[in-house]
Amino acid sequence: MGLPQPPPDLNFTISAEGVVWCNSCRYAGYVRSMGASPLPNATAMLRCRRDDGRALTVWNTTGADGYFLIQADWESAPFKSKDCKVYVSRSPAHGCAMPVKPAARKGAPLKFRRFVPLPNELQARYSAGNFTFAPENPAKC
Repeated sequence: MGLPQPPPDLNFTISAEGVVWCNSCRYAGYVRSMGASPLPNATAMLRCRRDDGRALTVWNTTGADGYFLIQADWESAPFKSKDCKVYVSRSPAHGCAMPVKPAARKGAPLKFRRFVPLPNELQARYSAGNFTFAPENPAKC
């Protein structure tokens, strides 16, 4: 009897999820308890940077429910969650264009949620939370 076969190479990747909202405006999908509507077609960006100059940028857009899932490939393996933030630079709704949370250009840190097993891969799923925009003038929704 020999030693057991080692497991096949397993790639490690990261992903980030969140939701983009418009406060006050009653667009499709309005959630009364939040006082907000989901913003479809918003572009979310996962940006990772290390002190040694390495960087990674991955984009995705929100669906009709305002939800986004950004999945980075194997190139994300060298980065730690503290190296990464998610940004939603602008709202796709012109009437709801003022960033509220996080503030403009601040980005949201990643919070670990769970590991997701995928074929030949283990993905660390992080949450970036909610991104909220509001109208400059609530009467102009």
